[in-house]
Amino acid sequence: MVMNIMAVAIVTLIVKGFGFYKEIVIAGNFGLSELLDTFLIASLVPGFIYQVFLNAFKSVFIPNYIIEQKTDRDISSFQATSFIVTISTTIIFMILAYLFTNTFLEIFFPNHTQSYYALIKIQFFYLLPCILFWGLSSLISGLLNIHDEFKYSTIYPVFTSIAILILLLFFKDVLEERVLAVGMLIGSILEFTFLVIVAKSKKIIKISKPDFKTEGTRLMFSQLPAKVSSGFLSGLIPITDQYFAAQLVVGSIAALNYALKIPAFFTAIAVLALARVLLPHFSKLITENKLEASMQLRRILKFVFISLVLVIIPIILFSDTIVSFIFERDQFTSEDSLLVSKLQIILLIGAPFYICDNIIIQYLTSLNKNTFMAYVSFGSMTLNIILDYIFLKLYGIYGIVLCTTTIYIIRSLVLFSFANKQNKVS
Repeated sequence: MVMNIMAVAIVTLIVKGFGFYKEIVIAGNFGLSELLDTFLIASLVPGFIYQVFLNAFKSVFIPNYIIEQKTDRDISSFQATSFIVTISTTIIFMILAYLFTNTFLEIFFPNHTQSYYALIKIQFFYLLPCILFWGLSSLISGLLNIHDEFKYSTIYPVFTSIAILILLLFFKDVLEERVLAVGMLIGSILEFTFLVIVAKSKKIIKISKPDFKTEGTRLMFSQLPAKVSSGFLSGLIPITDQYFAAQLVVGSIAALNYALKIPAFFTAIAVLALARVLLPHFSKLITENKLEASMQLRRILKFVFISLVLVIIPIILFSDTIVSFIFERDQFTSEDSLLVSKLQIILLIGAPFYICDNIIIQYLTSLNKNTFMAYVSFGSMTLNIILDYIFLKLYGIYGIVLCTTTIYIIRSLVLFSFANKQNKVS
């Protein structure tokens, strides 16, 4: 398990390195501009659908697929059912997203100019097809994780970073305001193609006649509403943050985005490495020895939290220097660096809690305790709206990130308490 986590962490570091360089290039090209604000808004709904519904299905799919493998039933039928569900779900949500675009913009981002809305829509229509490719890629990467092919399921996001970089460097004048959205679409297609080739070569994809009536399929579907609800409510938090940021001056959404980049770089490496390995690991271990699984959870949480605190302290101390060195060039000014640095410090304080939160989620997902996580997500979303409103009035844009950090801390403590209760039950 440790070797797998280290391998995934190294590959993730490479992937995030490309992604981080992409963000540096974007910062130099656009700064805290209207175009970048509109791109981030355009990507909200597709990203929300992916995080909420498609990732939720993948999380439910993995433990129940492992349970299904323990039976004598045909696993290829379970695969076929899962692919059909993924494709049909993505198509439905693509249609809904297309139909309700104007309503979404009017409710969440009112009082902007027509040119502002036009920029959002132009980019949104290129991002919409990404949902299908993201959904299929998510399911295939889940299959690769189950079969311990972690390096392939971790490396594939690099294609999007490469695609965006190539378009920015060579086709920016041709594509103009569409450059980021087109790069993301091309990247999603390349990611899907890569995963299909790998999965077929490893003989992991095995599809036969789907069967929606097997015990494993019914169990998976019974867990799906709670997991989707949890993902839906959690996914509303960044949308809420951007909604409140949009009430401030132009560039506030972009500033919030850049403040997240460095914390997200480190947390994503840890979260992806741990989540990709721990969900199938806990799912397999719980079917054999629940007590050992609970003991491992405690050891992992203790080690990860202490390690993260030691890593994050120097980053906080040199936050100004780091942000200036990485982002400050061309359209990104010293004033922008100062703002982003202060926002970043607040977010870094919550990073250890956020990562431990994700570790506990993998454990509870393996136990199919998705209903409780849905309740926690509802409480988190409600508290986030209240604190965003209060803190925004008191501290402006700093209040938004202060709210985010507060939610991370409270949420992780609640989940840890519940996981301890499950350990005692086990």
